[in-house]
Amino acid sequence: QVQLVESGGGLVQPGGSLRLSCAASGSIFSINRMGWYRQAPGKERELVAVMATGGSTNYADSVKGRFTISRDNAKNTVSLQMNSLKPEDTALYYCNGYIVPRFGKWYDYWGQGTQVTVSS
Repeated sequence: QVQLVESGGGLVQPGGSLRLSCAASGSIFSINRMGWYRQAPGKERELVAVMATGGSTNYADSVKGRFTISRDNAKNTVSLQMNSLKPEDTALYYCNGYIVPRFGKWYDYWGQGTQVTVSS
């Protein structure tokens, strides 16, 4: 089955940087959009950044200019470079992908989440 696995989370000081990575694996036929969401305690899950296969992107206003999403379509991976991190960026970050498996239907897949904590 299709799986998304995140890595790269951790503890970082305000102003620091962190790079998250996500790899899709399994019986994949094609991937449309891939992106990142996050959820902090007491808050709804929100879109952080998303990229279509063709390269178009959308970012949350709160991360524009600080975060950069990138993809390697050949490797089925997506990354999120996070710079100038703020305490309010602290959240569980989820990888998301709209993927169709071999001989299956399009479905929104989610990773297990990786924790990012920004604190002094």
